[in-house]
Amino acid sequence: MKVAEFDYHLPEELIAQAPIEPRDASRLMVLHRNTGLLEHRVFRDVVDYLEPQDVLVLNDTRVIPARLLGTKRDTGARVEVLLLRRVSQDTWETLVKPGRRVRPGALLEFGEGRLMARVKDVTEAGGRLIEFKYSGVFESILDELGQMPLPPYIHSKLDDGERYQTVYARVEGSAAAPTAGLHFTPELLGTIAAKGVSICSITLHVGLGTFRPVKVENVADHHMHGEYYTVSQAAVDAIQKARLAKGRVVAVGTTTTRTLEGIYRKHGALVADSGWTDIFIYPGFAFSVVDALITNFHLPRSTLLMLVSALAGKDLILRGYQEAVRQRYRFFSFGDAMLIM
Repeated sequence: MKVAEFDYHLPEELIAQAPIEPRDASRLMVLHRNTGLLEHRVFRDVVDYLEPQDVLVLNDTRVIPARLLGTKRDTGARVEVLLLRRVSQDTWETLVKPGRRVRPGALLEFGEGRLMARVKDVTEAGGRLIEFKYSGVFESILDELGQMPLPPYIHSKLDDGERYQTVYARVEGSAAAPTAGLHFTPELLGTIAAKGVSICSITLHVGLGTFRPVKVENVADHHMHGEYYTVSQAAVDAIQKARLAKGRVVAVGTTTTRTLEGIYRKHGALVADSGWTDIFIYPGFAFSVVDALITNFHLPRSTLLMLVSALAGKDLILRGYQEAVRQRYRFFSFGDAMLIM
């Protein structure tokens, strides 16, 4: 299977540059796998497609201000560091721009020396292991010096950083938002719960595995980067209860989907667990947990597009995307949503 099979034409003006207000006023394409029917709704209408026996599974990760702008100490050249994951107390796996000029041993400084760093090594994925030195509490310094790590295709300034957080974001650790959840409001979640739908949360800290571009020709040759997850017994119980009641497991986002399916593949059952997952879901994958998915519209040739194609079928997904372009849907992180049933 070729990566080129997951390409599509997207006019640049359809890439959403800012979130819509209110959150649940975004558009919703409902894609029915069994019939191929496409419906056009508003996101708050998602409640109409949920049944009391269903369970809605959220990813409660919270984005950290992971983008640091600094300089090389010896030359004063500007550098940009994106924190991906914490390796130890003061050592992080990062992406650095311009990477070719930031070699092991380089000293970096941020905030006029408020935060110092030494490049320890180059990672297998081409990133950098960086050890930070500072006085005080790292998280407080990061809140002061770091910026919200918006994707590179968003060129507008985000005035309110909370709009790149879900309303239920709780556990800090992500370098990017689980964007399918950005459409929910507290009121909509309350309406869903009042209908009798169970709501539970898992955690997957979004990192390089989710947004790393696919640079190989054959899909099967791509290797995902590990991302850390935690699934509680309470979440497992809620999901099992729904399944026993013949309800559906409705995952909010590809990160939630990868977490649940990754645990099932690892253990042969859904169990409470934490660890690292590098599961890569593409057409031919047999889903064992997730029945329906709420997601955004994804980049061409991306692993996210491959995942939704695995659930709904590549031809149906690409037909849905062509229709979304024709109907002028908004794409990517701040864009509109799709419900795959």
